[in-house]
Amino acid sequence: MDQFLNALPKAELHLHLEGSLEPELMFALAERNGIALAYDSVDELRQAYDFGNLQDFLDLYYQGAAVLQTEQDFYDLTWAYIERCQAQNVIHIEPFFDPQTHTARGIAFETVINGISRALKDAESQHGISTGLIMCFLRHLSEAEAFETLQQATPFLDNIIGIGLDSSEQDNPPAKFTRVFAKARELGLLTVAHAGEEGPAQNVIDALDILKVDRIDHGVRAADDTALMERLAHENIALTVCPLSNTRLRVFDDMSQHNILQMLEQGVKVTVNSDDPAYFGGYLTENFLALEKGLGMTHEQAIQLARNSFQYSFAKPERKAALLATLDHLTT
Repeated sequence: MDQFLNALPKAELHLHLEGSLEPELMFALAERNGIALAYDSVDELRQAYDFGNLQDFLDLYYQGAAVLQTEQDFYDLTWAYIERCQAQNVIHIEPFFDPQTHTARGIAFETVINGISRALKDAESQHGISTGLIMCFLRHLSEAEAFETLQQATPFLDNIIGIGLDSSEQDNPPAKFTRVFAKARELGLLTVAHAGEEGPAQNVIDALDILKVDRIDHGVRAADDTALMERLAHENIALTVCPLSNTRLRVFDDMSQHNILQMLEQGVKVTVNSDDPAYFGGYLTENFLALEKGLGMTHEQAIQLARNSFQYSFAKPERKAALLATLDHLTT
């Protein structure tokens, strides 16, 4: 099963590039840029990853992002993730990035986007991995600040397919960002939003009805609302679920309690993703393995989850058809 799941063609639709910053790379970039870390070793830093909730994780996440200073740093961060994808047969990716995390530190938007975009272009040319970059707004900041970030992004929209909404869900409901999401849609951008992770099912409803998103990130709390579950299934609204993240942040105490396969069997278009893999204990294959070990996921369920990741990606129709054909070829 381990070999099957690693070889299974997959897409990743919910991955924060800043959350793929492994301790080894963090130390290397800190040394390159003359930044002193609060930890004496890689092992000590890894021990700090034993956090108990989303806010503790975010505090560490923002500390780690401080080592990212130059265009080459952002390239190296992205390329390290791409190499993981290559090793796990992840052939389409739609990663997130958080420009506000960097512009608040005085890093130019251009520095961030150019480093990431160059690596994504190399992923396509060197590894045949198709890509689509999604820019997220930090929801604990104001909508005015999100508008400022959208304006900064405008000259670079050829490199961005959509916008998202991440960071702490508590006390930051979707409605807070109604106008900026409307403006993004006017610019032709696709839209996604984190909802129904630490927040209630109502946040999923509001993300759909108020922000008019094309896809929901996380969304596991939708299971608390029967009507919403029926709507998700009927309207083919995909959820980008992150199993290891959900257990690490105590959305579920144990993988055996996770509801992703129940949602799959109820017709909801769930997908598997790794969220912030450096912090949560694994990339895409590890998340699939966790479902097999914790929930007894079958080969058939794994194939359907992979199929959902291609079908509900934002890949262009011809690329989507090719992705699905690759999956069919290797699983029939």
